[in-house]
Amino acid sequence: MKIGRLLLLLALTASCAVKPDCSLQRIGEGFAATTVNTCVFRGFSVTSDDNWRAAAFYDADSYVNIAFQKQGSDTWDVTRTQYKGNTADAHNVISIALDGDGYLHMAFDMHSAPLKYCRSLGPYGAVMGDLQPMTGTGEADVTYPEFHRLSNGDLLFFYRDGESGRGNLVLNRYNLQQQQWQRVQDVLIDGEGRRNAYPQMYVDSNDGIHLSWVWRETWDVSTNHDMCYAYSPDAGVSWQRTDDTRYDLPITLSTAEYACRIPQESDLMNQTSMTADASGHPYIASYWTSDERGIPQYRLIWHDGRKWNESTVGRLSQPFSLAGGGTKKVPIARPQLAVTNDGVYYFFRAEEFGSKVSAFHTRKLTSEKWELLELTDFPVGEWEPSLDSEALKRESKITLFVQNAGQGDGEQLSDCPPQNVYIMDIR
Repeated sequence: MKIGRLLLLLALTASCAVKPDCSLQRIGEGFAATTVNTCVFRGFSVTSDDNWRAAAFYDADSYVNIAFQKQGSDTWDVTRTQYKGNTADAHNVISIALDGDGYLHMAFDMHSAPLKYCRSLGPYGAVMGDLQPMTGTGEADVTYPEFHRLSNGDLLFFYRDGESGRGNLVLNRYNLQQQQWQRVQDVLIDGEGRRNAYPQMYVDSNDGIHLSWVWRETWDVSTNHDMCYAYSPDAGVSWQRTDDTRYDLPITLSTAEYACRIPQESDLMNQTSMTADASGHPYIASYWTSDERGIPQYRLIWHDGRKWNESTVGRLSQPFSLAGGGTKKVPIARPQLAVTNDGVYYFFRAEEFGSKVSAFHTRKLTSEKWELLELTDFPVGEWEPSLDSEALKRESKITLFVQNAGQGDGEQLSDCPPQNVYIMDIR
């Protein structure tokens, strides 16, 4: 059954638990007074290879839990690790990856803080080793850790070195044969001490790295502006624009390729998501306001091989504005993308649609006609979507991390008690 047809059936029934090709599996109970388990920029919340898949979450006592499931099984084994995080700050997400030998790598609990990184003691095991450095340099002020896996089993690790408004993007690579980390780029995108880039990235099936970002001028989210893009064909060593001209590194405000010009004070959100299709064409998801009504709309920016395009995704009717610092409590989630042979799936959560796990779907981008799909029959609070990009590339399987979660504005706790953590599978 094709994904589009399946999701339409789900929309009609408003429940995926009863459908044989869609499952909602409970793996534990997680901390939910902030969105630390459910931020869109978790890179990644759930991941997999041909043998196993793994997920990570903070439990009710803020300890990191690791869940493993053998492919083909219907049970998860959950282990509470020795590590605890500051779950009051939603930036302190857990990011995981499986290397080519099956070892689990984890980075967690960092918001402009020293690197916290460890590796499992054995393949497909949840017993984690001691904290250790990667390269030992530029690891004192880390935020937004994100792993990506290459086809040979090596890993990439991106993070921001520095603080909001004055940070730089760093890239490391884990050499599987040598079992050690190496620095690829000390400063890939340079804020020049005056701004920083908030990136989102995707590694495609050919190991091409697609990187997009918005600039932020200060700590205030209202100073976000523009959407930029870069591509690396060689695992981050060299970078180029869509016209194949090569970047001189580091990339700066004046040298970046601009996929879409968006002024400051446009309610432009940072740390959203991106992907690429089978031809290597990039797709970027975000939202911002572009008219006097003050209603931010979901957007899709994509390159068709010739030029950049931009369209509105669905239609939202609830006005709000973005300003200030810290984690924002807003009525819509930052979106997540999946591109399949069946079209584009744009996952989100919005108050005006009942705060459920939802998606917009289209088979033809140029039509701007998007079908609304409801994937749960229960609300998920301030949840944002994160998915298993490895499963999507490997077998066109969409796997989402789902948990009801609350969030106060500016790193404030909500009164949401611990909630069930689910893994949702959609074929």
